[in-house]
Amino acid sequence: MKLQQRVSMLLIVLGVTVLSGCQTLQSLDKGLYNVAESISETDRVTGQRTLSAADRSAQIRQGNAAVEQMLVTEKKAGRKINAALDRKQYQRLVRIFDRIHQVSHLSKERWQPVLIDRNSFNAFTTGGTYIVVHSGLMRQLNDAEVAAVVGHEIAHTVANHVGERQTTQQLSLLASSAARQKGYQAAYTHELEREADRIGVLYSALSGFDPYAATKIWQRQYQQEGNARSLFAHDHPVNAERAAETKVLANKVKQYYQPGRINPNAAVLRDNNSLWRKRDNRDAATAGEGGGVSAILSTALGAYVGHQQAKQEAVRQSQHAQFVQAVEKYMKLEQQKRASNTSWATRWRYSGNRALRGVVMGFLAQDSKGKVHRYVAHQPGVVRPGQRFDVTFVMKDGVTLKQLEKMKARYYVDDALPAN
Repeated sequence: MKLQQRVSMLLIVLGVTVLSGCQTLQSLDKGLYNVAESISETDRVTGQRTLSAADRSAQIRQGNAAVEQMLVTEKKAGRKINAALDRKQYQRLVRIFDRIHQVSHLSKERWQPVLIDRNSFNAFTTGGTYIVVHSGLMRQLNDAEVAAVVGHEIAHTVANHVGERQTTQQLSLLASSAARQKGYQAAYTHELEREADRIGVLYSALSGFDPYAATKIWQRQYQQEGNARSLFAHDHPVNAERAAETKVLANKVKQYYQPGRINPNAAVLRDNNSLWRKRDNRDAATAGEGGGVSAILSTALGAYVGHQQAKQEAVRQSQHAQFVQAVEKYMKLEQQKRASNTSWATRWRYSGNRALRGVVMGFLAQDSKGKVHRYVAHQPGVVRPGQRFDVTFVMKDGVTLKQLEKMKARYYVDDALPAN
């Protein structure tokens, strides 16, 4: 039965009960409980109810089918996977994965890491029992950093983010217009990513990997890629914010970190720690005795809180993007000159009336094949009204200045913050 039909049936049951009096209150409560069970699940991390229209067995079937179809495609294309692709890197991935998986909330499930032939910096799960990691990511990161990524991806499944996202998108058809906006959907995913970071950083600490590894990844990504504040709605925290937030998380969980070994109290700490305390539902009312009302209210409250957080994040992103776009109007390029075959220096004058910090200038170029190349240059310190400043762009993707001159290109302000 579709989610919309379940909600409609709930409304019909409520109406019939009101008309027939109070004699079926117990049956109504049981009905409410059944409806709550069909559209929610108990969060493995917090113990609270969250929206989800599919049970775990269905999630595993659906998630694994998607990965297995991808692997069929890989085989048909002649691309190797796992040890056949790179034995050393695959064995390394399995070793790191096993430690993270042992401390996770899904440690009793049989999972399988998969290494595929991609140069990109990426890894993902689909809600089943596979975690797919690109070979390019393995080559770029050390063990603790790989562990941070693996922990984050497992956390997505632990927190049932695939199911939550699907259910929320279905309910958005019945919800406010705000939930149907593109910026809202990106913001909703953004908040799920933040939750996965919280869980993943704890997993790193409990499994004996440096909990600050995630911070190091995002600090490096910020230096290389900036934040792209004004280019699009962000479904992930931007690099600078992610580095700062994961550092705060690491500060809180470092007490559980025992280098190179799993914390002996990991099973207890994953439920009750410095980041969260799992709700104890043993005393909750049962179906027919108020449990249905409680389950519906709990589900509704959780959905409402998530909805409000996503709305606030969408507004925050929009406001910041508008600020960065406004700053761009006051940036004037006064000079640019070749520094080497793969870099060039620029001079800018800022004519705005508000001091700035965290200024990152960006450059976008598109080659004849449609591939977009993006480069950033950071300005340290504060940029004051009327100030000139110099930044140098460096290309690290094999493109030369001679090639760049033939592309369609433009400068932009990648990010900027008010200095006060």
